[in-house]
Amino acid sequence: MNAPFAAIQAHGFVRAAVATPVASAGDVAFNVDQTIALAREGDARGCDLIVFPELNLSSYAIDDLHTQEAFLDAVEAGIARLCEATKGLSPVLMVGAGLRRNGRLYNCALALHRGRILGVVPKIFLPNYREYYEKRWFVSGLGLDGLSIRVAGQEAPFGADLLFGAEGDEDVTFHIEICEDYWAPTPPSTMGALAGATILCNLSASNITIGKADERKLLSAAQSMRCAAAYVFSAAGPGESTTDLAWDGQGSIFELGELLCESSRFGADPELAIADIDVQRLRQERLRMPTFNDAAAAAGHPERRFRRIAFDRAKPADIGFERRIRRFPYVPDRPEQLDQDCYEAFNIQVQGLAKRFTATSGKHLVIGVSGGLDSTHALIVAAKACDYLSLPRSTILGFTMPGFATGTETKANAWKLMDALGIVGEEIDIRPAAEQMLKDMGHPYSRGEPVYDVTFENVQAGLRTDYLFRLANQRGGFVVGTGDLSELALGWCTYGVGDHMSHYGVNAGVPKTLIQYLVRWAVRSSQFDRETDAVLEAILATKISPELVPADAEGAIQSTEDAIGPYELHDFFLYHILRSGQPPSKVAFLALQAWADAGRGLWPIDYPDHLKRSYDLATIRKWLEVFLKRFFGMSQFKRSALPNSPKVSAGGALSPRGDWRAPSDGTAGPWLDELRSAFD
Repeated sequence: MNAPFAAIQAHGFVRAAVATPVASAGDVAFNVDQTIALAREGDARGCDLIVFPELNLSSYAIDDLHTQEAFLDAVEAGIARLCEATKGLSPVLMVGAGLRRNGRLYNCALALHRGRILGVVPKIFLPNYREYYEKRWFVSGLGLDGLSIRVAGQEAPFGADLLFGAEGDEDVTFHIEICEDYWAPTPPSTMGALAGATILCNLSASNITIGKADERKLLSAAQSMRCAAAYVFSAAGPGESTTDLAWDGQGSIFELGELLCESSRFGADPELAIADIDVQRLRQERLRMPTFNDAAAAAGHPERRFRRIAFDRAKPADIGFERRIRRFPYVPDRPEQLDQDCYEAFNIQVQGLAKRFTATSGKHLVIGVSGGLDSTHALIVAAKACDYLSLPRSTILGFTMPGFATGTETKANAWKLMDALGIVGEEIDIRPAAEQMLKDMGHPYSRGEPVYDVTFENVQAGLRTDYLFRLANQRGGFVVGTGDLSELALGWCTYGVGDHMSHYGVNAGVPKTLIQYLVRWAVRSSQFDRETDAVLEAILATKISPELVPADAEGAIQSTEDAIGPYELHDFFLYHILRSGQPPSKVAFLALQAWADAGRGLWPIDYPDHLKRSYDLATIRKWLEVFLKRFFGMSQFKRSALPNSPKVSAGGALSPRGDWRAPSDGTAGPWLDELRSAFD
């Protein structure tokens, strides 16, 4: 990996681990040994944070042993030994123990770093129902703010008002709550997040019953999403007393509702589940969501009530990367939700088009059908909109308009698709009109010279759209736009009366990679008949080309991706810049993690093997510079005049009335400078 990308800290990541030690039924020395061993393993693997289960130093299910003086003395002695043994280790350790203070016993989480007790957080909500009897032994830490405690010879801050943060880096801030705290209607971590914590830690015991694993995931995912945070959850594993309960050792790390990693369950061996948390992304999410600040204001700005305890974070090191990056962030990749996600994406477009059609006085949907991917997808959406409205598919008027470079295969596919869907198909040869326009302009092509410049291309693209608008006037309809989100991001569309314009841009919220996958889904889920499916599969196998320039001497046809770069990379760049506002150097870093090895990144389900390519850093940088120049410096004026279209993906859209507002005369300079500074 190149030097600029050697340290993940430079890109806003924190390496967190969920620890699942082998537990015991009250053997403190054994538990401390387990904790030290896992702390050393986490240190060797570059962890910044390790979260252990609730009461892991003492054990959880030991009932009245919790209040035995000799036992509590042994726990404090174990804490002292743990501090001594971890003086040379880098991670912050969150460990659990019962501690005495002012004649009371508290179920506590201790934050330790390099032998120092940073602070002690007491549990707030003590379960005392069904199988739980915690109030028999412990008292709540509710309202105990601004206090201190003496533990194992150290004086440390004590209370529920503690945050733990890296010196000089507000993005790296931890909050602690304990088990039942996040089962409560008002989890303490909510206030911690509003006070600035980006990583919420839960030390839990949490015995296992049927279905409880799903409940824990639901709560962790929801809390990480609601708080725009990461949620690190660790539960007690096998080894705890099974007198009345059982334990599975479930641990997980969620970020903005997304599962980054989880431990195995019911394992016999100690384990660390590790993931790199993107705290920069979390900050950017909060920055873009005024509701987060409004909630903090409504709560009286909790940061005023919290104490932030600082620690020195270890220096950056080349420790690899503990996170799998989705190569296709716009494409569904959850097996259990695959059909539902595709169904939703497709039907957002169908519903949008159906509503717009019923709101107009038109009788027909007018669409240009090229035999290419975008017009194919727009056409099948239009066909489903007619089905939804109980209208005959003959409501759709499809026009194929061959030009100077139209291929016989794509033209044939256009006709096959129109016939298979049962729409009204017609053909208009635009070459005579294009030749006349080029002649009127004095273009070299009209004199027999092989000049295939942007004017030559846009004369054809503009004529096609011009015909569609006039046909809509003539036939009483409106034009369905076929251009997609990827093309809009890159400005790869002809402005004005070209493929930039329509009466409704049904594909404008859908990137190229998602369109490819939705067409595959339409085939796989039998949305149409077998004849239509066969045509769709043939179109999917066709090279992406605008077919505006004749083939070269070797017969090679014009390639969009040869000209502007791979859409799969551009969609990756678009997602991380549009959705999260990531700096270009970090986008390059993420792209390298996803694409450097054909087998390493996360693939969508059923993605074709022949499209599983890989890219090196030089290639990623090359196309990222192209993206930045086109997105920030060349294309906004086109997006500022977009027709209406439905937003489809949470990854964002480019409508000036929705997700993206930018000056049409802006510059890509700051983004290009940031990227180049990381390389030069």
